[in-house]
Amino acid sequence: MSELKRPAPIPLDDAIMRLLAYAQPCLKAEAVSTFEADGRVLAQAVVSPLTVPPHDSSAMDGYAVRVADCAAPGVLLPVSQRIPAGQVGVPLAPGTAARIFTGAPVPEGADAVVMQEEAQALDPESGADVFGRVRINVAPASGCCIRRAGEDVRSGSVVLAAGQRLTPAALGLAASVGCAQLQVARRPRVALLSTGDELAMPGEIAPEAMPPGAIYNSNRFFLRALLRRQGCEVRDLGVTPDRYEATLAALREAAAHSDVIVTTGGVSVGEEDHIKAAVQALGTLELWSLAIKPGKPFAYGRIGAAHLCALPGNPVASFVTFLLLVRPFLLRLQGATQTAPCTMMVRAGSDGPRAGARREFLRARIGATGALELFLNQSSGVLSSVVWGEGLIDVPPNQPFKAGDMVRFIPFAPLLA
Repeated sequence: MSELKRPAPIPLDDAIMRLLAYAQPCLKAEAVSTFEADGRVLAQAVVSPLTVPPHDSSAMDGYAVRVADCAAPGVLLPVSQRIPAGQVGVPLAPGTAARIFTGAPVPEGADAVVMQEEAQALDPESGADVFGRVRINVAPASGCCIRRAGEDVRSGSVVLAAGQRLTPAALGLAASVGCAQLQVARRPRVALLSTGDELAMPGEIAPEAMPPGAIYNSNRFFLRALLRRQGCEVRDLGVTPDRYEATLAALREAAAHSDVIVTTGGVSVGEEDHIKAAVQALGTLELWSLAIKPGKPFAYGRIGAAHLCALPGNPVASFVTFLLLVRPFLLRLQGATQTAPCTMMVRAGSDGPRAGARREFLRARIGATGALELFLNQSSGVLSSVVWGEGLIDVPPNQPFKAGDMVRFIPFAPLLA
């Protein structure tokens, strides 16, 4: 791309569409233990080799009966057998009941299970062949408390699709069909690079010894955590000073060993901002300057085979652009098919600020009344707003909202999982 000279800011949806197109999945698949696959993206669908459950089974501890034998409450039946989970009974004789436990196969001939709370055992279970009697205190319907064979999974069905990001529940489902290993995309190798002469590290300089103009590097901490939550292997390259040659050297090193480079700071238009010029010197700059607030000076480019996502230096802008742009990019790079954030419509509890020409993302949380409360200070440097908040109100350009209006809310929790 030729040198960019203050282009018109790009709408967010256009930027996301272009980013996802650049993020062609290219990471090789690898087999990992199902125990260790949480958060990974499936590279190969899971097809069940069996039916789950494999047989009609009891959903309760109770008594398997024939509905025809229990037409009215109070029927007294002899207990002809006892069926624990993991064992198979014999066909149920007419006029009898079978003591049965949760998960045990329902015996042939039985068409209902009466839970033990709706029955009364009259005689102690006194031996291997003598099971006493039971009074059935209800008239059960056919199929009551029976889990049908295959009601969860049918043999030959796709239970987990390729491109699905694995959750704890998905791991359990994979295990239920016998998968000890899963084919998943390799973790992206990400180089994290901070820029700025003003940045100091906690533990290296005490708060009382901070020189004038210095700040602690908060972005480095939350970006490392966010990258790891997206399944990345993070190589932290520390802080690069605000000098062009140092920026070039750092980006060369990052590109040589990474799938993706994530930078923070140095991407605006000031004299001390060198990321944009260095990327153009080493590779190509495909996106720069978005029509959003916070986060306008986001950029995307390529250096050799490595992708580069350059985030703003202000911490809230860096946090928000990571969630809205870098997160879906990294998921698509791993082959994920679902990358869009979860959204909901929620009532605003107060008037919003004056709307501007850029799409704005306001930090908010749901209050006791169910309405959204706004953090008082929406500055892009106030990191406490994203700790206090539960998500972002998505405000379209030039569309202010009033108390009581329904607004689009993007909760943080699904984005941070």
